[in-house]
Amino acid sequence: MIGYVTIGALDVEAATPFYDAVLGAIGYERKFLDGGWAGYGPKDADANTFICPPFDGQPARGGNGIMIAFKGPDTGSVDAAHVAALAHGGGDEGAPGPRPPESTSFYAAYMRDPTGNKFAVFAKP
Repeated sequence: MIGYVTIGALDVEAATPFYDAVLGAIGYERKFLDGGWAGYGPKDADANTFICPPFDGQPARGGNGIMIAFKGPDTGSVDAAHVAALAHGGGDEGAPGPRPPESTSFYAAYMRDPTGNKFAVFAKP
């Protein structure tokens, strides 16, 4: 089980509208924005996803080969998260749909945030 995730951002405050919208679509909410960090988590739980500047002081950049997947409650939340990502400066890495195309048990969308971090939102229909 993963305890928490940190995602590097070039400007944490500027990144919050993107994450508010995308993670909000799957039932997360922003728990705090303080000290250069923003914390997100499910509405009824503690923060488990943190947006922050990189510890080494170097500019944030998307990891090559790194991807984080967030589980949504249903396929509609996957669709909403993808729309929110594109509306808030994110990039499309794969439109919502079954993966593989003939699958009836896995539905996902793939995106990049404005810093270039790749992530997915998925649901099991």
